[in-house]
This record gives sequence, structure tokens and C-alpha cells, in this order.
Amino acid sequence: MVIDFSLGKIIVTVHEIQCRFHDSQLVLAASVDDISCFHQGLVIVADAGTVRWSLKLDNPAQLEVLLNHTGIHAQ
Repeated sequence: MVIDFSLGKIIVTVHEIQCRFHDSQLVLAASVDDISCFHQGLVIVADAGTVRWSLKLDNPAQLEVLLNHTGIHAQ
């Protein structure tokens, strides 16, 4: 599943989320087990111990697609 957002694309599988940014070769990736999602602020947070990143989505529909595809429960 690919979700387009203002900064690039989010590639979602049942096991992993990858965020690929336009005009850059930067890719953020994390296992679904290391991802938390927050309705307030539309934020995805990856926390795998020493590696952490967060990403703000553009709209609630993007978050709902991500949640439905991965089975993650948002806070």
C-alpha cells in the first residue's frame, strides 16, 4: 500500500513502514512493532531503542489507511 503525502510517499506493509521523501534519497523505515500512532497531531512515531523518528501526516484519512492496513491501534 502506498500513501502519498506532501513530503513524499509512505509505503506500508503488514510488517514494515517506509517513508520515502521527494527530492531526496532519505528513507525512514521501521517495523510495525516499533510504530506508535497518535490521532491528536496525526503523528507516526518509530521507537526502536536507539533509533527514533516521527512524521506528521497531512490529514486523518492518511492515518486511517495506515492503521487499517497495519492493524496498529492509535492513541
